[in-house]
Amino acid sequence: MKIATLQITFLLCVALAITGCRETQTDYSVNSPDGHIVVDIALSNSGQPYYRVNYKDQTVIDTSFMSFDFKDLPSLKDNFKIVNTATGTFDESWDMPWGEQLSVRNNYNELIVNLEEQSEAKRRLSIHFKVYDDGLGFRYEFPEQPNLNEVLITDENTQFNLTGDHKVWWIPGDWDIYEHVYNETKFSEIDAIAKQNHPNLSATYIPENAVNTPVTMKTDEGLYLSFHEADLTNYSGMTLKVDHSNLDMVSELVGSERLGAKAKLTVPFNTPWRTIQIAERAGDLIESKLALNLNDPNEIGAVDYFTPMKYVGIWWEMHIGKSTWDMEGSQDMSTWMEGKEGGTRHGATTENAKKYIDFASAYGIRGLLVEGWNTGWDKWISNDREGVFDFMTPYSDYDFDDVRDYAKSKNVEIIMHHETSAAPLTYEKQMDQAYDFMKSNGINSVKTGYVGKIIPRGEYHHGQWMVNHYHKVLVETAKKKIAVNAHEPIKATGKRRTYPNAIAREGLRGQEFNAWATDGGNPPSHLPTVAFTRMLSGPIDFTPGVFNIKFNEYKESNQVNTTLAHQLALYVVIYSPIQMACDLPEHYMLDGKIHPAFQFISDVGVDWQQTKVLDGEVGDFVVIARQERNTGDWFVGGITDENEREQSVSFSFLEEGKTYDATLYKDGADAHWDNNPQDYDIEKMELTKASDVTINMAPGGGFAISIVERK
Repeated sequence: MKIATLQITFLLCVALAITGCRETQTDYSVNSPDGHIVVDIALSNSGQPYYRVNYKDQTVIDTSFMSFDFKDLPSLKDNFKIVNTATGTFDESWDMPWGEQLSVRNNYNELIVNLEEQSEAKRRLSIHFKVYDDGLGFRYEFPEQPNLNEVLITDENTQFNLTGDHKVWWIPGDWDIYEHVYNETKFSEIDAIAKQNHPNLSATYIPENAVNTPVTMKTDEGLYLSFHEADLTNYSGMTLKVDHSNLDMVSELVGSERLGAKAKLTVPFNTPWRTIQIAERAGDLIESKLALNLNDPNEIGAVDYFTPMKYVGIWWEMHIGKSTWDMEGSQDMSTWMEGKEGGTRHGATTENAKKYIDFASAYGIRGLLVEGWNTGWDKWISNDREGVFDFMTPYSDYDFDDVRDYAKSKNVEIIMHHETSAAPLTYEKQMDQAYDFMKSNGINSVKTGYVGKIIPRGEYHHGQWMVNHYHKVLVETAKKKIAVNAHEPIKATGKRRTYPNAIAREGLRGQEFNAWATDGGNPPSHLPTVAFTRMLSGPIDFTPGVFNIKFNEYKESNQVNTTLAHQLALYVVIYSPIQMACDLPEHYMLDGKIHPAFQFISDVGVDWQQTKVLDGEVGDFVVIARQERNTGDWFVGGITDENEREQSVSFSFLEEGKTYDATLYKDGADAHWDNNPQDYDIEKMELTKASDVTINMAPGGGFAISIVERK
């Protein structure tokens, strides 16, 4: 049931409004519904707009100015006057078709400040604030006006003036890729330039000492802040440029060398929302739905063609070097993997696909992803990438129709793979035909990829041109009733509310870096950091589930830097409506039978009734409980960094008066992410709402619990 109230009150009067109105004010405030957050908006003596943010009488964002610079036009900065303002209150609940919870409350107070430049042009600008109990969002709205038509934005200067040298978890403001290890430093120690030219990144460009968002901070007073953006549409992605001396960040939009600017827009238009989450508890950052609420409601209708699922795939074997994407064996990630022979190691064969289908069918896995099935992979990381793939022609050793029919007979759904090789114009020319091909073969979801530097040259993955391409993919797939899991994507900004066919995306340093990175792979602290940073933006296709953690038979120098129990816990900790069991089928077998720990992967849900973050600290550990929608079963996952940890878990979220049967998958007594990662124990427990259990997590370890009500 949806309940909404909307109240608009004009605080200032326009020239022709009711007589007797009071004089225009120059300082305005808007509060969160609970009154804890207060945002003040005013004009400086020169007429430049600025804002401040207080939380419980504590200043968290000090005086922060706003302006725009344009190409061939004067800057939009000062000499403004406030023409009028409007305030409102809004409260509704809306249902997620799939997600971390069933229902989302959207409750905020808003203030719109309408400005006019005191010049001959009389340019107009509105700044729109929405303040929630868990944070705020604001955006710039350019109304239709006679003296402003088309603009080339060279800089959007939105300041975030911090009040201390906070602890920050950050990745550099790379214009092309988010696949960096998170850093934990003081704000004054951020050095993004030092992260340039990473040898394991196929495309990277870091022009400023800036950070990408979401970027999460902790103040000396113990308050958590996270900065991001919502509803990134027809605009450039925002990084935040760092000013050490003034403890200040300012928006730095991703540019376009072809455009000679950051964004090209036609008035009227709105920018994305600039968001600030505020929390006293780290877990509240994860539970917040601020970015989702700042997006428009569902525009595409039902997405019942997509069912949240777990899947397996011909994928990990290429990363560890067992197989190749191309039939000729000439391209096996040789940019990162050395010493592997080419030849007859093509992964996507009919026989191999059927092996995965048999495994999926036998152990409750619904989906199959096949990479390397179509021609073109022999050139996919070459310099001549335009027109490489056609997305419909299989290699000769992959019988597409036979695999399709076999999967259908086993009740396994094929997931299409479209690697564009960062040539989006080629992809756009073939979209209609490629999507029709999918639907004619009963395929309802696609994993897209954009490895490499963008063609045409001068555009970047996170710039306006590519933002519009990613949006076009969502629009066109929605028309065909297809769901999209995007890799090498633009960051998630809550658009899954408007386009719920956007089911997941990569947008972080994923599992594959453990297989081929030359820097030791992802550290044990990686995912306890990701949970409080990247995951705040939306679902992640991280591809967990490696059981063969030290894969020495393939790569002597690489391994996954977690325990097996940590890998299990990721199915709960890292949210996605699609979760891969990424390892090879044979690695899920033990002594000729299915590995006992695989039972958790078979059982764990992917679509949730509710989510509760039980405990956690950014970069150290996190414990999350989720209740499955259809069954009502609960699942709990906990992970830690390189430090051993005793974790107390309260089960007060369970229903009063009921008894539950639980299975605990935990680190063994001698488990260690490096020395003994596959040591695990399985324990049966009886739980009630009053239960409190202490669980030991090994260094780099974790635990997973499945909980079923006793009938």
